[in-house]
Amino acid sequence: MRHYSQQWIQEWCDTYGWTEVFRERSGHYWAFPPNAVMPEPIPQEELKRIKSQKGWCREECLLIIGTVFSAIAASFLSYSLECPLPLVFAFALGAITTTLLEMEEE
Repeated sequence: MRHYSQQWIQEWCDTYGWTEVFRERSGHYWAFPPNAVMPEPIPQEELKRIKSQKGWCREECLLIIGTVFSAIAASFLSYSLECPLPLVFAFALGAITTTLLEMEEE
C-alpha cells in the first residue's frame, strides 16, 4: 500500500532540488540530489515529516471509508439476518485494514 502520494514526494523534491524521483518499493523513494550523478534514497526522516504534515493519502482514505462502510452494512445485515457472520467478516476486514495502514519501521 502506498502511504505517500507521488505529488507530495515530487513537491519535496522540487523544493530541495532533487530530480527524477522514482519508487523502488513500498515506502522507498529514490531521486537524484542536486549536482549528483547517482540516485540516493530520500531520507526516511523527510518521508516521516511529509507524512505527519499531509496525513492520509487518497488510497488510505478510500480503504478506511470502505472498511467503515462495510462495518456499518455488516451491522445492519447481521441484525436483519439474526446471524453474527457478517460482523465476523467486517472484523476480519478491519484487521486487514489495520495491518495495511501500519508503516514499516527501519
